[in-house]
Amino acid sequence: MKKALPIIIVLVVLIGGYFMLSMNYNNSALGHKQATDKSWADVQSAYQRRNDLIGNLVNTVKGAADFEKSTLEAVVSARAKATSINIDPSNVTPEQFQEFQKAQSGVSSALGRLLMVTENYPDLKTNQNFLKLQDELASTENQILTQRTRFNDAVAVYNSYVLKVPNKFFLSDYKERPYFQAEAGAEKAPEVKF
Repeated sequence: MKKALPIIIVLVVLIGGYFMLSMNYNNSALGHKQATDKSWADVQSAYQRRNDLIGNLVNTVKGAADFEKSTLEAVVSARAKATSINIDPSNVTPEQFQEFQKAQSGVSSALGRLLMVTENYPDLKTNQNFLKLQDELASTENQILTQRTRFNDAVAVYNSYVLKVPNKFFLSDYKERPYFQAEAGAEKAPEVKF
């Protein structure tokens, strides 16, 4: 029994060290995961703000102009589609993430068409409510860009932490997360026609 005591002590120290190390890695990964989840919630909040503003913008435009029905329907439809997609950031697949991005792109495109149509209505361009909503929308788009950037920053920290060695041996439950990426063709400047 006396010969086995040093071996038992070494095993207890090794196992205890392994569990302490594992707990440390898991606690740090949890912190990075929470930061990424919070950042995702901020992105969703910015999108929600945009969706809330769209209704007011459409109603203002509709009330001030003999509005083109197809553009209105496109905006309302894009907004409905974008709000119907919910993503759980802790187990999102790249495909789900791409679908979410595509729906949000549809909203941006429809809003662009809506704002271009307003050029045909001079009274609308001087309407203070419309101008304020247009400024709010521009501000919201900037907030969305900022939140997406912050989300990508949080994902970079999270992914680098959970994927590097030796962390990945202790953190098999933590999966790599996808980034926001530019839409296809975003590298080309949009053509604006009046």
